[in-house]
Amino acid sequence: MPIDDFPDRKYLLDAHELGERLGSITLIDLRPTEDFALGHIEGSRHLDIYGVSLNDSSDAPLSAFLSMFRTLFGARGVSNDKPVVIYDHETGERAARAVWLLALLGHPDVRILDGGTRRWIASGKRLVRVTETPAPVDPAKAPPATPAYKGTPNPELLASRFDVHRAIDDQHAVIVDVRRESEYRGTEKRARRAGTISGAVHVFWRDHLDANGALRPAEEIRELYRSRGVTPDKTVIPFCQGGYRSANTFLALKSLGYPRVRNYVGSWGEWGNRDDSIIVAPGSTSSTGG
Repeated sequence: MPIDDFPDRKYLLDAHELGERLGSITLIDLRPTEDFALGHIEGSRHLDIYGVSLNDSSDAPLSAFLSMFRTLFGARGVSNDKPVVIYDHETGERAARAVWLLALLGHPDVRILDGGTRRWIASGKRLVRVTETPAPVDPAKAPPATPAYKGTPNPELLASRFDVHRAIDDQHAVIVDVRRESEYRGTEKRARRAGTISGAVHVFWRDHLDANGALRPAEEIRELYRSRGVTPDKTVIPFCQGGYRSANTFLALKSLGYPRVRNYVGSWGEWGNRDDSIIVAPGSTSSTGG
């Protein structure tokens, strides 16, 4: 399904467009190392940040967290004067989080390859293998480290735990739990405490995707959110376990034209491990925390 029906394609790119732009963009593969070695889009640089999460979204740790990603993106040659395309095997959580992070850090043109390598191969294009191991580098002769990426951050794309606390009682905001239903209901426990954030609605992130891992038609995704009361007039704060799956929700909603979407960077890895978090078990009127 083409992505032409999305009203805002700022963060989206299809396989045909990528094929036309190879050589004029910075291309980053977010899949595991072994997948990159077995086959990647020619010209890609590899970056695996899966598992690098933040469990305290207060100012100091958040600043250090973002500084680390400036260094990682800079080491892959990312700069403001060249568009960036990021992919994994589908329109997945790995690539979505990297796109969101780089947009948060201020890059003016960063996009996800819709459908990832699956769609790339289905369109008749090929992957190339890593055929040889780079030679060891003499530390005394190593070139200087690549400068960290420099951009003007856009904090309106991010929510901290403080923003989430304020949103709970804000009629102009809606919190969206994008995790599996078992996580949402608290029967699957992935932190010290289980359940969901008070007032959160549940919209599973993979409901955005079709059977091939690409985005479903825009109107289908729009109706999915409209039916849950997640409308463009509200500030939307999606969350998951570590800000990966919710970054996919961020991209889907922004592509539908939602003006205010803020990915909760700490997500349940922070919220579910704190004593002061307001947590509920869906179907129950009880809550815990302050």
